Amino acid sequence: MIKNEKKRVALLSVLAAIFLTGFKMIIGILTGSLGILSEALHSTLDLIAAVITFFSVSISDKPADKEHNYGHGKVENFSALIETLLLLITCIWIIYEAVNRLVTGETEIKVNIWSYIVVITAIIIDVTRSRALSKVAKKHNSQALEADALHFSTDVWSSSVVLLGLICANFGFFFADSIAALFVAILVVSVSLKLGKKSIDVLLDTAPQEKVHMVEVLLSATPEVISYHDLKIRSAGANTFIKVNVHLQPDLSLKQVHEICDNIEIEIGNLIKRSEVYIHAEPEENVQVNVQ
Repeated sequence: MIKNEKKRVALLSVLAAIFLTGFKMIIGILTGSLGILSEALHSTLDLIAAVITFFSVSISDKPADKEHNYGHGKVENFSALIETLLLLITCIWIIYEAVNRLVTGETEIKVNIWSYIVVITAIIIDVTRSRALSKVAKKHNSQALEADALHFSTDVWSSSVVLLGLICANFGFFFADSIAALFVAILVVSVSLKLGKKSIDVLLDTAPQEKVHMVEVLLSATPEVISYHDLKIRSAGANTFIKVNVHLQPDLSLKQVHEICDNIEIEIGNLIKRSEVYIHAEPEENVQVNVQ
């Protein structure tokens, strides 16, 4: 069920990207609008990213095996990193063309009804698919779908800027199209850096501080836990792996220790979905043991 829902929303994203890429490319060539052409290139890379995301979510939920003991979740993080690189490539081309047109003065473009139709259509489609991707990403803790959602959310803003550039060009301010393209690049760079950092953090097993804080608060509020140390948390796609050493009363029976650890694992699982918890229990040496 989870896998099918993730694949379905990822496939819809691919189909939307195919439509928008073709539509923008045709209108961009016909009008000569750098803003629309930059959006067409952006959508081409969106299409590549959407295809990568589709395959990554198809692989990420496969169970662990002998070669991949922690599952295949990191393929989603790797997918998100590729999206970042594609977005940065887009920015280089957009900035180069925009600056070149502003410097040479070759900014005149043709603006017609189709220019507005393609941009407004793109905004409507991007708003719809961004919301759909974001909803499923939050539901299943999918970084690949989250990256796609942020990606297309940025498209909404960039298309809005291009629309503003077209309106200005319609009144003879043709340079506004190139300036709009530069704003697109700035927006894309901003989101790219955020996505890239998040993806690299997961790939390098950087501890997710929000989850670390959640576990620390829970352990501190557990009366049976006298102290804890060596808390380690890492993420892989939608999965979270947690390891910690806890100190308990030294006179507890093995059964009691087991029950306490089980309860902690359940509580952590309720806080952090799709988490795998390993707890090593140790006797607290500085506690006075009551001998009957």
